[in-house]
Amino acid sequence: MHLLPTEDEIIRVLNDTGALRHGHFELPNGKHTNQFLQLPLALRYYQHNRTFSVALSRLLRANPEISSQISELSVVAPASGGLPLAFGVSEALRCHQVYWAENDEGRLRFRQYMEDHRGEKVVLVDDTLRTGRMLRELKGLLESQGAQVLAVAVVIWQPYTQEVDFDHVPLYRLAKLEAELYPNAASCRMCQGGEKAEKVRT
Repeated sequence: MHLLPTEDEIIRVLNDTGALRHGHFELPNGKHTNQFLQLPLALRYYQHNRTFSVALSRLLRANPEISSQISELSVVAPASGGLPLAFGVSEALRCHQVYWAENDEGRLRFRQYMEDHRGEKVVLVDDTLRTGRMLRELKGLLESQGAQVLAVAVVIWQPYTQEVDFDHVPLYRLAKLEAELYPNAASCRMCQGGEKAEKVRT
């Protein structure tokens, strides 16, 4: 694999580990898709988590604003599921600290005594970007408490919407997956073809 893996190499890892499945899937929200991605199935292997983390760190280090402040940089994940990757990126960059937000009745929050982020420089890290809702919420939460978000970094961008806007903050990703997405069974190409859908959990 190259120092910076190609998209084809990334997708090969996803297929080989079962993280990316192809077929006909019904998501918990009732939408139908022809791809189902569970990146933790790939990240459970140290070598793959290491490869993805180092690759993201190289993309981030190429940003002069980030590389000049690495020793004071915080890496923050929108949930504990993104921690293996966040710690991997932090280790590769040798950043200042790593932490994550928690879901409190539908809203993100930080643990008690972690609410002051004045002057903090932050990179947001997650495994997969779809709608970007949680990452945008996390960005807003950090900025409301005085932090400056310098970048967003993800392994996979699998757009469930065409618009992903982080207010001019750069987005770094290793690969993009284009999936068919249908709002319901009635509009689903695969349902119309008689293919049975597998219900999945996200």
